Amino acid sequence: MSARILVVDDVAANVKLLEAKLKAEYYTVLTASNGFDALRVAREEQPDLILLDVMMPRMDGFEVCRRLKADPELAHIPVVMVTALDQPSDRVRGLEVGADDFLTKPPNQLALLARVRSLVRVKMMIDELRMRDETSRSLGLDSPWLDPSARRFDGRVVVVDERGPLFETVKPALTERVGLSCLRARGREEALEAARAAETDLFLIDAAMVHTEALRLCSELRSSPDTRHSALVLIVDDRDYETIARALDLGANDYVMRPVDEHELIARALSQIRRKRFSERLRDNMAAGLRMAATDPMTGLYNRRYAGVHLSTLMRRGAVDKAPLAALLLDIDRFKSINDRYGHPAGDAVIVEVARRMREKIRNLDLAARIGGEEFLVVMPGANQAEGLRVAERLRDAMAAAPFVITQNDGSSLSIEVTISVGVSESKGLEPDDPEDLLRRADGALYESKRMGRNRVTCAAA
Repeated sequence: MSARILVVDDVAANVKLLEAKLKAEYYTVLTASNGFDALRVAREEQPDLILLDVMMPRMDGFEVCRRLKADPELAHIPVVMVTALDQPSDRVRGLEVGADDFLTKPPNQLALLARVRSLVRVKMMIDELRMRDETSRSLGLDSPWLDPSARRFDGRVVVVDERGPLFETVKPALTERVGLSCLRARGREEALEAARAAETDLFLIDAAMVHTEALRLCSELRSSPDTRHSALVLIVDDRDYETIARALDLGANDYVMRPVDEHELIARALSQIRRKRFSERLRDNMAAGLRMAATDPMTGLYNRRYAGVHLSTLMRRGAVDKAPLAALLLDIDRFKSINDRYGHPAGDAVIVEVARRMREKIRNLDLAARIGGEEFLVVMPGANQAEGLRVAERLRDAMAAAPFVITQNDGSSLSIEVTISVGVSESKGLEPDDPEDLLRRADGALYESKRMGRNRVTCAAA
């Protein structure tokens, strides 16, 4: 796995040692000898991971990490602090300013490389989401960035603990100080059942269980659709680096060594949940961006581009299944006169109301799209021309049955009589048909409805 790693240390020998270990694993190594250079290189080079010394002159590693995590353009870069400090309070301080891990010098090579592989995988996944998110934000969606100082979250934690002492230790800390709800699972089956019951933000898994293989459970949780985005933290014996390395390679996000320090546990839990929330916002933005790219912002119906692609898909499927398909083209009669007489805001309101009445009269499986200013398309998979005609008449009646009542900016109301003309065509599904020809036939039928006096439905010639 290729990645670029920034090593920050004011002692040249330490830099050389880490550089040699990382280059042996085919990583590209960048270096900086102080905090100011580290921030500069991070901004210019956007590395995939930063290995950061703590004890440096002028600006120590804690401050460097705090500045990195406070910058929305750099906050997504994982930071591992590598230092001679080994007290729990030092680890907690590093985690609280945003570090993803805290390794003691000289770092165990097995644990170091496993952590590097794990964090690089996470970084690459987030990079992919961030790249897609740029388009979403250009469409006006909110930034997914989260304040790194947040110390409380609503959420759900499942503690997988056969015997119970771990659960009794961590529940007060996570419930009272972080705001999370905690549930105990006594083994694999209860953990998987809890995952199916509700979304879980964090699994704390006891590696010392007798009847449940913790590493196998990590693998199952990471591969399950219900939990693939949940944070997995393993509770391991002190310096059990082999288990740590295997767990990280199997998809665990983090670990806590025994004896469990309450402050360290809280800091690591917050870090993992914060990253999960960030990833969720990225995914939500991407999904919203895709919806915006496929829909008409005024009516919420699909837009012309999506309708064209989906129509082709439906027609190919119809040709395979030998199933018919009906296409209805709808146009608002004399729409220009509505705009000229009542103004464009009223015209927009008419378009929105036409879309609403359309949705009420068609099936959920039908495709409804706005393909022009006042022109709409309905595609009915499995429907023949006669069925399309019945629905078209239903739509025409729905528009003409009651006036459109439009509320203006000053609070007054307008009552506008609105009618539509419709053209109907059919793809019989007996042989591959051309979407453009199907729409051309429907458009010709629509033109005939207009020519015959409007407020009517016409079917295309067979």
